[in-house]
Amino acid sequence: MSQPFISLCPEITRADALTLMEWLEDESVTRYLSDSRHVSRFIEQVVSRVHLPTLTHLFNQGGRFFMAYDRDDIPVGFVRLVKTGPHCEMVLVIGNRDNWGRRLGASTIREGMKLAFFDMRADKLIAKIHAENVRSLKAFERCGFLLERETPALKSLAMTSERYRRFLRENPADHTTHIHITEIDKVRLTTLLAVEQPEAAFDLEHEIERAVVVDPHLVPQDVVTMNSKALVRLDDEALEVALVYPDDADEGAGKLSVCSDMGTAILGYKEGDAFDWRITDRTRRVRIEKVLYQPEAAGHFHL
Repeated sequence: MSQPFISLCPEITRADALTLMEWLEDESVTRYLSDSRHVSRFIEQVVSRVHLPTLTHLFNQGGRFFMAYDRDDIPVGFVRLVKTGPHCEMVLVIGNRDNWGRRLGASTIREGMKLAFFDMRADKLIAKIHAENVRSLKAFERCGFLLERETPALKSLAMTSERYRRFLRENPADHTTHIHITEIDKVRLTTLLAVEQPEAAFDLEHEIERAVVVDPHLVPQDVVTMNSKALVRLDDEALEVALVYPDDADEGAGKLSVCSDMGTAILGYKEGDAFDWRITDRTRRVRIEKVLYQPEAAGHFHL
C-alpha cells in the first residue's frame, strides 16, 4: 500500500476552507501560484461572511474545485478545472510541504485528467506552469503532457483527449492493476453509457477505456465480468456480491449495479487483486477474494 493514491472530492466544507487558508499562508506553497493572493482573499471573505457547513457552490464559481485526499482521507491539496469552449485548464496545488516528494502530484494530475476528459468532455487539457517550477513540470510530463508553448517565465503543457485515451492503456498509473473486460461486456457497457447516461458514470467510462479487452472464450476464469458472483473483502468486511446491469440491481440482495461505486470498482479485477477506491465518500480497501461464478467460464454469454 506504499504506492501513491489520490481521490478528488467535489464537496468543499468550511473545514476545507480553513485548511486552504493555512496552506496559502505558506510562501513556499504559493511561490508559483499566480493568483494566490486573490484566492486567499476570496477564501477569507467566504469563511467570514458565509456561515454554512458546505461551501461547494461558492468555490465552483467560474470553474470546478476539488479537494485532493490521500488514502487516509486526509486533505493534501486541491485541483481547479476551468473549461473554456472545448479546452480546459488545470491548476493543482499540493498544500502541505510534508507531502512533497510522495509522488502525490502525478496521482492528482491523473485524477484531474479523468474528470476533465470523461466528465467535463474537454478536447484538450492545459497546464500553465512557472518555468522554475521544476517539480510540477516533471509531474505533468510523467503524466504524458507535452510542451505546447513557452515564454521565459511560463511553460504551457497540454494533453489532448485522443492522446490521453491512448496513454491510459499504454501507461497505467503506479497504484493501478491491469483489468480485463470481454469484448461483449465492452459493447454493452459502452452502449449503456451512450444511451442511458447514468449519473456520475465517468469512473466507469475511465475503467472501460483503460481495460484490456479479451475474447469471452479467453477471459481467465478468476476475473470479475458482468453477471459474475464474487466474494469481496471491503476493509475487514467480507461480502458476497453479483455484478449486474442497472436494471437488475438490488443492493439488499447483493446485486451491485456496475454504475455504483462498488460495482465500478470491482469490474475487471481478478482473484487476489487488492486496491483502494473511494466508496460513499471515503476510501476503502477492496480485495477480490474469490470469483464464485463467471458466465463466460460456464459458457453463458451473449449479446
